[in-house]
Amino acid sequence: MSDMETRRPASLPARRREEMPLTVISEGDVLVGRLAMSGNGQVLGSFDGDVRCPGELLIGTEAHVRADIEAHDLVIAGTVHGNVIVRGRLKITTTGKLEGDAHVGALVVQEGGVHFGLLHVYPDGLPERTPDAVAELAVVARKPVASRTRPLTASVERVKKMWGEIF
Repeated sequence: MSDMETRRPASLPARRREEMPLTVISEGDVLVGRLAMSGNGQVLGSFDGDVRCPGELLIGTEAHVRADIEAHDLVIAGTVHGNVIVRGRLKITTTGKLEGDAHVGALVVQEGGVHFGLLHVYPDGLPERTPDAVAELAVVARKPVASRTRPLTASVERVKKMWGEIF
């Protein structure tokens, strides 16, 4: 692994949001790989891989993202398939769709916004674990519980029997 791949992006110096650098993947652009931003970002096209953004990341309305995302703040107006770790606020707009687990400090979902997956909200801030350790919690949480692994046919038969007794 190269030095660039193993290094995590450094914390940003204290700056106002409008002073942070902006990275943009424009509409029609397609990018595959690992993206480590140094400030704020906007994904308006397609991205597949892994995203780290120490500022605010916007996923545009026409964007299609298949990636695990780590950001300080995240606004989803398009489609994201992947797990997200958001130290600040996750906002899913009316056109936004998140399919994956989310570990967030705060959550806003506008009417029409969709989230499929596990949600962990930490109002006092995310635990001081590395993001990898937080992501491992999502993997553990997805393991099936023994009571949910019963054969479906047995459940269907119980429902039929119950409805037969009622009517």
